[in-house]
Amino acid sequence: MAARLGERLIVVFRRTMAYLGEIAALLTSLCFSISAVILTQASRQIGALNTNRVRLIIAVSYLAMINFALFERPLPIDAGIDRWAWLGLSGVIGLALGDQFLFRAYALIGPRLSMLMMSLAPAIGAMAAWVIFGEMLRPAQIAGMTVTLIGVAWVVAARPAADAARPGVPLSGVVFGLLAATGQGLGLVLARPGMRGDFSPFAGNAIRMSSAAVVLWLITFAQRQAAPTIQSLRDHRSALRLLMLGGLVGPVLGVSASLLAIQHTAIGVAGTLTALPPVFLLPIGYFVYKERFGWQTVIGTAVALIGVGLLFLA
Repeated sequence: MAARLGERLIVVFRRTMAYLGEIAALLTSLCFSISAVILTQASRQIGALNTNRVRLIIAVSYLAMINFALFERPLPIDAGIDRWAWLGLSGVIGLALGDQFLFRAYALIGPRLSMLMMSLAPAIGAMAAWVIFGEMLRPAQIAGMTVTLIGVAWVVAARPAADAARPGVPLSGVVFGLLAATGQGLGLVLARPGMRGDFSPFAGNAIRMSSAAVVLWLITFAQRQAAPTIQSLRDHRSALRLLMLGGLVGPVLGVSASLLAIQHTAIGVAGTLTALPPVFLLPIGYFVYKERFGWQTVIGTAVALIGVGLLFLA
């Protein structure tokens, strides 16, 4: 009896490992959803740009401790120039520039339309992976991606937002939204060569985060915003506690899971499954913030989940 149970557990484990990339991508979305709630609270106290700057420093600190505990070094300095080049460029484009564009889009067109623009990131990533690496998706995967993204876009478009009453949509906000989606899609694609083999996602994330932090803080010093950023933390000490928690869940655990995802599944599939935070945030909004949603939101969620199922079946 015990032998049969052991064999069944081994079979279940092997089948689960076959979907490791997809599972890691779903965990990424879950982590990003939780961190979004936490970091939004911090942003209301110290501003979105300051939140972005500080969270990178906190994430680098966490990753240094994790890598030291696992590999006895805070940064993977022996990873090779090739890995550092790919992952460093990925971090700069996806985390430093891409997120800055996203925060500018938030300010100009609001979170609802910005998230709608960000739903283009998986398609951009899939196209870039095809152009750069010749990575082709199977028809079933393309169908699953399409259905999932339609559902996500439907959910985002249906959610009530404070910016919904704004007269007109600034073109500059749309441009920043597209740049943010491009940065996220390209960032994921450029990380693929750096994550070849069984390279640790925590080590890869440390390279991405440290590179992004250096570039972003160079921009911060050039704009003479370093002192105001530090002062904002002194004035709002509770924001630092939120950043400590949000920085662990999102930039550390979430981004590391996304790197694990692209090691084990196609870029387009990983990008699509990591674009689900708008769907995952619905139960949080319902139970925590007592938000109510219409049938359009429910249908969009169902469509997105059907698309996720198709990706697993593919």
